[in-house]
Amino acid sequence: KDEQIVAEIMRRRFFPALITHKAWEGFHFAGHEIRITEATDCYGAVVWPSALVLCYVLETNSKQYNLVDKNVIEIGAGTGLVSIVASLLGALVTATDLPEVLGNLRHNVLRNTKLKCKHQPRVKELSWGIDLEKNFPRSSCHFDYIMAADVVYHHPFLDELLLTFDHLCHNDTVILWAMKFRLDKENQFVERFQTLFDLEVISNFPSLNITLYKAMRKGRMKV
Repeated sequence: KDEQIVAEIMRRRFFPALITHKAWEGFHFAGHEIRITEATDCYGAVVWPSALVLCYVLETNSKQYNLVDKNVIEIGAGTGLVSIVASLLGALVTATDLPEVLGNLRHNVLRNTKLKCKHQPRVKELSWGIDLEKNFPRSSCHFDYIMAADVVYHHPFLDELLLTFDHLCHNDTVILWAMKFRLDKENQFVERFQTLFDLEVISNFPSLNITLYKAMRKGRMKV
């Protein structure tokens, strides 16, 4: 079953029939053809399989995770695929990432959502752990969903990532987090994450080594 679902997820990706001066990949989600411009010089400008998994689950479980008019933030949005799909599904999305990838992120989001979405998504800088209250004050920034795809990998900012999850998450916020396991650091981060959040496995994709989690602040997981 895992291999069948993974094959279906990967069929959502397509490539241009003709090579052009600008590299892009195509995807079919939420009834739309989505074209994503990538760059090979930055991890944040590439579409990773975890993003496809999260997009597929959002689309195929739209009743369980109804995004219409929901306030959604994606951290580590990268190329913007997850933010674009969430927008096409009716959410009010804030796509965030580091300054160096915002130009490409903004291009992809605008190209694929303009005049197609109920709410035009926003693109905003977010450096994990830095100026969180200044840029995302808890009193006025209330997110129904936090989304993250492949944000945990071999980098020195895992403390800051956990701090960012903690700051953005209110008692009724749902975290949807797709993660590819590569090194022991991923397992260690999950253990630390569980000190603050109740964690539930939504789906497992062993052939991709990807797990999709749902999380809420400790003690607040809804049945």
